[in-house]
Amino acid sequence: MRLGTRKLLDRSFSGLGLLAIALMAAAALIILVPIFRRGVGAYVFRGTVEHRRLLMEKFDQGPRKKVSAEVEAARSAREPIYTMLSTFKAELKEMPYKDRRAYRDSLREVTEGIAELLGPAPDEPVPVMPRLQYGQTRWDRARVKLEHVLTVETWDYSNPDAMGVLVRHPRQAEFKGTSLEPLFEYVETHLEEMLLPRRTFYWRFLTNRPLDAHIFGGILPEVLGTLYLTIGAMLFAVPLGIVAAIYFSEYAREGPLLRILRTCVGTLAGVPSIVFGLFGLAFFINTLGVSHSKSVLAGALTLGLLVLPMVIRASEEAIMAVPRTYKEAAMSVGAGRWHTVLTVILPAALPGILTGMVISMGRAAG
Repeated sequence: MRLGTRKLLDRSFSGLGLLAIALMAAAALIILVPIFRRGVGAYVFRGTVEHRRLLMEKFDQGPRKKVSAEVEAARSAREPIYTMLSTFKAELKEMPYKDRRAYRDSLREVTEGIAELLGPAPDEPVPVMPRLQYGQTRWDRARVKLEHVLTVETWDYSNPDAMGVLVRHPRQAEFKGTSLEPLFEYVETHLEEMLLPRRTFYWRFLTNRPLDAHIFGGILPEVLGTLYLTIGAMLFAVPLGIVAAIYFSEYAREGPLLRILRTCVGTLAGVPSIVFGLFGLAFFINTLGVSHSKSVLAGALTLGLLVLPMVIRASEEAIMAVPRTYKEAAMSVGAGRWHTVLTVILPAALPGILTGMVISMGRAAG
């Protein structure tokens, strides 16, 4: 092959390799950027006064005097809304039954939308569930709820050859000529005064406890639970896995028993995790009585069994990859088999064993 042709081929293959790397990087960015943006949104967002009030009342966090002043300012801005609703309800009682029936459903939707947007009215009893005690805690969600208050969504199925089309009608037209008509314009123009959005860095998302089915608060119990379960699983699986790998590679003789044991390890590696979960429930809790109900210890033992085959296989491969000359040199100077394994083979196989531990830890945490 000519030198020029070889250089051209080398440059072509190098260009294809760089193109493949660029394509993989672009694909990774396309996948990871939305995940990263949504993840950052848990910490950095425009929080409303409802968010600051929730942190003050439920977690005792934030400047109490400043938040209390903001809450009072927001309530003053919301007062005209509740006045208009009360006036219209009184006006509704004087209407004929036919008109009351026509306005009843629309008024209920408006009242529920206002409650979702701003929280319960001052004259209403405080709901039990935290999600009903507060309005929208984030400005982006408040804008979405505002659309539900201002518009009515209907579907147009007039075209039989196409799917239904979403049509939005202004809800203000339903209350034209009533005392409730100015409410919709007031909500739209004074929404910022009623919710007081402000750029927020919610770093306590990692340290606060969850509240109301994880709608509010942070993820501290989940983080601690993951750490406890992962560490507990590795404390159980790593010693057993390394001992089993040493037995398979250094002590066991080739035969039917060894083949059966290797088959069992390989089978366990392919068992679905739900099966391990059911086994942990039946064996560790119902049979051994590790705890009366779900517990971190039972979960850690179950996850230890889940990752045990992976630890065994990775450790065995790492031990078998150590050159036999290491073992022969150690035994030639009088070292015993166990002393050789402990002081020569295991240190040489440690990088491979650690790799298997990290992979197993990732599966346990997942």
